[in-house]
Amino acid sequence: MYVDYFYPPFPFSSSDDNLIKPDMPPTATTTSPVLEKGAVAGEDHNGHAGLPETEAIHKRDPHTTNAYLVGGGIASLAAAVHLIHDAHVPASQIHILESSPVPGGSMDGSGTPTDGYILRGGRMLNFSYLCLYDLLSQVPSLKSPKHSVMKEIEDFNLIPGNRTHAHARLVAGKEQPPEVVDVKRFGLSAKEKWSLVKMIEESEKTLGTKRIEDYFHDGFFKTNFWFMFAFQPWHSAVEFRRYLHRFIHEFPRLNTLAGVDRTPYNQFESIILPIAEYLKSEGVDFQYDTKATNLSFAQGEGQTITQIHTTHGSAPKAIPVLPTDVVILTLGSMTADSSIGTNTRAPLPTLTALKALDAPDGAWAFWDNIARDQPSFGNPDNFYSRIEESNWESFTITLHSHEFLDRVTTWSGNKPGTGALVTFKDSAWLMSIVVPHQPHFVDQPADVQVLWGYGLFPSREGDFVKKSMAACSGQEILTELLGHLDFPLHPIVDDAITIPVMMPYITAQFLTRSAGDRPQVIPKGSTNFAFVGQFVEIPDDVVFTVEYSVRGAQMAVCELMGTGKQPKRVYKGDKEIFTMAEALETLLFH
Repeated sequence: MYVDYFYPPFPFSSSDDNLIKPDMPPTATTTSPVLEKGAVAGEDHNGHAGLPETEAIHKRDPHTTNAYLVGGGIASLAAAVHLIHDAHVPASQIHILESSPVPGGSMDGSGTPTDGYILRGGRMLNFSYLCLYDLLSQVPSLKSPKHSVMKEIEDFNLIPGNRTHAHARLVAGKEQPPEVVDVKRFGLSAKEKWSLVKMIEESEKTLGTKRIEDYFHDGFFKTNFWFMFAFQPWHSAVEFRRYLHRFIHEFPRLNTLAGVDRTPYNQFESIILPIAEYLKSEGVDFQYDTKATNLSFAQGEGQTITQIHTTHGSAPKAIPVLPTDVVILTLGSMTADSSIGTNTRAPLPTLTALKALDAPDGAWAFWDNIARDQPSFGNPDNFYSRIEESNWESFTITLHSHEFLDRVTTWSGNKPGTGALVTFKDSAWLMSIVVPHQPHFVDQPADVQVLWGYGLFPSREGDFVKKSMAACSGQEILTELLGHLDFPLHPIVDDAITIPVMMPYITAQFLTRSAGDRPQVIPKGSTNFAFVGQFVEIPDDVVFTVEYSVRGAQMAVCELMGTGKQPKRVYKGDKEIFTMAEALETLLFH
């Protein structure tokens, strides 16, 4: 159920009635109005995490600081906002270096009604995303500039007809008509329940490099509980444990995802575009088609970046970095080297790990270059060299008639935008789809509908189309989906455009890892740089969420600029007696 960055492996939701949960700590409350520059929600530091203000590094003079942000994804965009608001760095002194021609990184959304829309993933939001919601409260809405993006999301989710309460989370059967599974029961044996409780109590040090399948018997991976995640058995037991802790407050709503927070449109147009437009209006320098390739460091004690080596087109360029400047670097990319197919053609074959370092976007090659002989910079090879463990394929369907959505609405009991991920648990590809609120794109005509889905096993032969998902065109993937739904091919196939995308590293951040494979946000010895993104180490929080990237950005700005404005602490429902009691009751008696 992939998010946040594609709905997450754990499907999280917010309160049934409001974005603000009644029993949340005061620091979790969202802030609707746009905050003035220099203001920060929770500025009294109550509930904020990280080093105490007295232990923060020396405060930099913002007027003599140039900030270079490598990568144009949500982490860099968030860092830019907080450099302006928290550290008071003039916007014209903030430079975002992005290898593609658009911002957003993995949070993308593009296409047209005629050629088909493309989403590599979708995201559900959650009240416990304290850092993300703080960020969005400081960015003006494109539609209503007097209000924040957060206010816009709040208003959208307060409309009764937009609230999520899924009636069809799992679907069984492939030779028989599809049957909605009652997921009020998790289907766990007493032994499997006990194993889950034991894992929750385990330490990360004890779990070490274990896989999830090292901890559970085969039967666990056939339960309703497991199918409502999008982890794979070979993924890291440590990451699975983190998810159990991070979203344990959602156990009672796992079957419906009741109250999930959605954005009015796709997240590129609802989150990325407003942030990027705001930064541009402030004067931030966006340098597109600029690929970072390596770094130079000063001699002597500590580690101080002196140059950022880049290419713009085919022309190399070295950007000088002064001791007064800061550099924030996004490491790796879960959507790097994505291959896009068409309605009539499959995506290109997945690259080998060796060829991945030569890929055009350069995300993995950059990390690989700077980490050589630098143990504190992490181990990128652990994440990019195991493609067979980290790849899956998504697809976006653009419909030009109401036939499909009318049938899905009747069959599932959910109108578009009120359901959640629908997973076909007996599918050879382990397919899932989600039907968002329509329109999903700002320019989407009223007679066009869009939905998104993915398959976790693209190398397997399909149940209705006798070839691997990886070898299928978009139309063939839609044919497989219609087979599982027992819907007629025509006229649905005739009026649809399905665009598949193969993503070699989409779950790379879930792979087993050793201590040090993910570097610290501020690596040991750094005097002027930080690492952000999905491949850095942030204790207690979970990857594959927008929150993780934003939290890392806030940590980087606080520590590098010496602002003392730490990110809010990770919401920990596992520390609340009532929440734990409710979660354990759900786990043990369902």
